[in-house]
Amino acid sequence: MKSFLLVYLLLLFAVAPVVAQHNIAFIDSDRIYSSYPEFSTAQQSLDRTAQQWEEDLQQRQDELDELFQEYQSRELLYTAETRQQKQKEIIDAEEELERLRVQYFGPEGQLFQQQEQVLRPIQEKVLIAIEQVAESDNYDYVFDRNGDFVFLYTNQSLDITDLVLEELGIDVNRTSRQ
Repeated sequence: MKSFLLVYLLLLFAVAPVVAQHNIAFIDSDRIYSSYPEFSTAQQSLDRTAQQWEEDLQQRQDELDELFQEYQSRELLYTAETRQQKQKEIIDAEEELERLRVQYFGPEGQLFQQQEQVLRPIQEKVLIAIEQVAESDNYDYVFDRNGDFVFLYTNQSLDITDLVLEELGIDVNRTSRQ
């Protein structure tokens, strides 16, 4: 048991200097993207498209509501055949509305595909800039303060956001710190 403890302590002291030599930095991806004109333009375009689709869906929902209200108010006046036909119209309209909702906003929908097509190249440029800064300044790890990692404290001297913005060709004097 003592030999195990001794080996453990030797390993701990041998590894500790290596661990202490890691260079760690972080970035603020929200600030980078909000300062990056290409990203802002692309995001605004996607937002406009999504808004148009939302309006289309809302218009169709309003039409469906009117169709249903009309059916309810005249249901007793319809023959059995007409009642069945009107019910089918309402069900078909509901199914079409849901189909469009999934087509526009579903997990594999048009909005997702457009985001991939438009935002992916921008995200790749940012990632390349981060890699270039990290390699030129010898950082072993670069974390995103807006990611899943929780930082209880960050030393501002380790923030390389400005360097990444400069690498992207963005004037850091124009961007404000958040």
